[in-house]
Amino acid sequence: MESIYKYGWIIPLLPLVSSITIGLGLFFFPKATKSLRRTYAIISTLLLSIAMFISFDLLWQQIAGSPTYRYLWSWIPDQDVTLEVGYPIDPLTSIMLVLVTTIGVTVMIHSDSYMSHDQGYVRFFAYLSLSTASMLGLVISPNSIQIYIFRELVGMCSYLLIGFWFTRPSAANACQKAFITNRVGDFGLLLGTSGFYWITGSFKFEDLFERFNESLANHEVSLFLATPCALLFPLGPVAKSAQFPLHVWLPDAMEGPTPISAPIHAATMVAAGIFLVARMFPLFKTLPLVMSSISWVGGVTASLGATVALAQKDLKRVLAYSTMSQLGYMMLALGIGSYRAASFHLITHAYPKALSSPGSGSVIHSMEPIVGYCPDKSQNIALMGGLRKYVPITGTTFLLGTLSLCGIPPLACFWSKDEIIADSWLYFPILGWIARFTAGLTGFYTFRMYSLTLEGDFRANPSKNLISSYVSPWENSRFGTSSQKQTDSALPLAQNRIESFDPSENIQEFSDKNVKNSVSTQSSREEYSPHPKESDNTMLFPLLILTIPTLLVGFIGVPSYQEEMGPDLLSHWLDPSLSLSNQINYENWLLEFIANATVSVGTASLGIFTASILYGPIPFFPRDLRQKTDLQLEGILGHFSSLLYNWSYSRGYIDGYYNIVFIKGTRILAKIISFFDQWIIDGIVNGVGISGSFGGEGSRYGEGGRISYYLFGFISGTIILLLVVINYKHDFFP
Repeated sequence: MESIYKYGWIIPLLPLVSSITIGLGLFFFPKATKSLRRTYAIISTLLLSIAMFISFDLLWQQIAGSPTYRYLWSWIPDQDVTLEVGYPIDPLTSIMLVLVTTIGVTVMIHSDSYMSHDQGYVRFFAYLSLSTASMLGLVISPNSIQIYIFRELVGMCSYLLIGFWFTRPSAANACQKAFITNRVGDFGLLLGTSGFYWITGSFKFEDLFERFNESLANHEVSLFLATPCALLFPLGPVAKSAQFPLHVWLPDAMEGPTPISAPIHAATMVAAGIFLVARMFPLFKTLPLVMSSISWVGGVTASLGATVALAQKDLKRVLAYSTMSQLGYMMLALGIGSYRAASFHLITHAYPKALSSPGSGSVIHSMEPIVGYCPDKSQNIALMGGLRKYVPITGTTFLLGTLSLCGIPPLACFWSKDEIIADSWLYFPILGWIARFTAGLTGFYTFRMYSLTLEGDFRANPSKNLISSYVSPWENSRFGTSSQKQTDSALPLAQNRIESFDPSENIQEFSDKNVKNSVSTQSSREEYSPHPKESDNTMLFPLLILTIPTLLVGFIGVPSYQEEMGPDLLSHWLDPSLSLSNQINYENWLLEFIANATVSVGTASLGIFTASILYGPIPFFPRDLRQKTDLQLEGILGHFSSLLYNWSYSRGYIDGYYNIVFIKGTRILAKIISFFDQWIIDGIVNGVGISGSFGGEGSRYGEGGRISYYLFGFISGTIILLLVVINYKHDFFP
């Protein structure tokens, strides 16, 4: 058993070796490395596959009941500071290792085809391997310092991947925005880590938890000191997991290549924050104010992400806000003490989101030959519709991922989301209402995305050169009309359909040719088809593989009667003492489960039903009556609908507020400081210098070297002094 544990350090080393090999090859032998690009991609995938099999073996050992294993060696041996590095193998670590490696392997396979036309193909695999190695290193970290180091590596990789097409201004701005926002969180994390070390004298998690709890019990540390440190610590997870108010970087992160959406959304970048809060949960649970703050941040994030996703037109941005909302669910569960439900939702959400992200890539890949290779067109759901009959495999897998995100049984997210909603209602009814409201919004915006993308009529068919004018009663005056204009300007002429964008209009954005280049127009017009085509097998294979855990992974949390295993298999892996869910009444668990499931599924179904009425391909009313009803609804709800739509489409105006407060405010402050420095600070210094210069210049004329001038000055000074003395005596001695 321990023999496989001793080789746990190999898991992050394998993708790191792949990344270093590719990087050195590109640096020293660029031409040879690019000529062997497919070989390097295969090597990267194989090495990560080996790490995946080792991770599965470790997980199986934990399922079989093996104890926690820790391998540590001293990095800084000193009497005052002792820092050890190594890795622990426990249930949470083994689960995260499997998540990261399985999703990483499927993303690499998907990327092989999706990025095949890109000139940065080899560089992309170097970045992706380094990102996977960084996340695996973070997962197996036994102390806060090692986690902080790997968090910074994860942040660097996110910067590189988001800004992969760095010649596009939007991508360059997005990666800088992500980097700066995460630095704000990491600064808080550094302060919190330093504060806890000052309190406990240890960075190691087990020692930190034990000493902190003992200090609180013995009143050796005050809550007024411990609480600020604990509030600073979650700032890192808040930024990394895109929680309000540091969530603004995640939607813009979609400027990177579509395959990186899966590791960003599912198991690497954003999950790092949730993992860290889960790792520090034994400490946070002793501080009620911290737990309450975490729960409210999660609740606000969940509802905000779902609300903003209602009116987004970019397919990838809808998925980004969906990720933000689901991460809010996880943070909410951790804040109310439901450690098991949060860990469970982290597992169940990873695979449906990993399925939806490459699925969106397959959809975009099928749209690009029709509307062009500009993201504003190929990712715009207003230009899609009816794709399921052209891409049936992608459509079916995308539907399964969408249903799972909605929480429809028996798919993965149903089991965990239902538990979070039930636990939040027991903890505080307002949080319960927020969770239920968000579940309904999730059903609405996910099926809005699915219906506009894959159902109905294909609205960007260049052979017909038309778009459906009807979208919904809520946004047909904005969405439909604007989409019509966009489509008319976006669709190519019949004789020039192979390229739908003018390179001269976006010369700076596409100058590096990193966006996949189209085939020659003259040679491809005859073979060009005006309809989308299904992706090749290399892109479809990961979708089919990810469908399996999307269907089955939720059953690890299904309640059971076996008391010796705990309430379910998942609780048998995790520490039951940390979970509220182990308080199951075995006589009434079925009734409670059905009641909770009915509420959560009913709420999600209401959202799905509403989206189906507004956007579905099957009209519930005759078209004349439907359009008449739409006009009546616009008259009654027009103003409110306009406000809600504009608020949602503008991302709640939060980015605008940040632009005014932080960007423009910083510039105004810089101008004020520059004025103060130039005219006050420099003015004083320059004034002293000028005064000295004038004084010296004036003194120079009194030192001419002529005796007559000296005698005149002496006599004049003596007379003045005598007059002063005489006047003084006359005043005081009359």
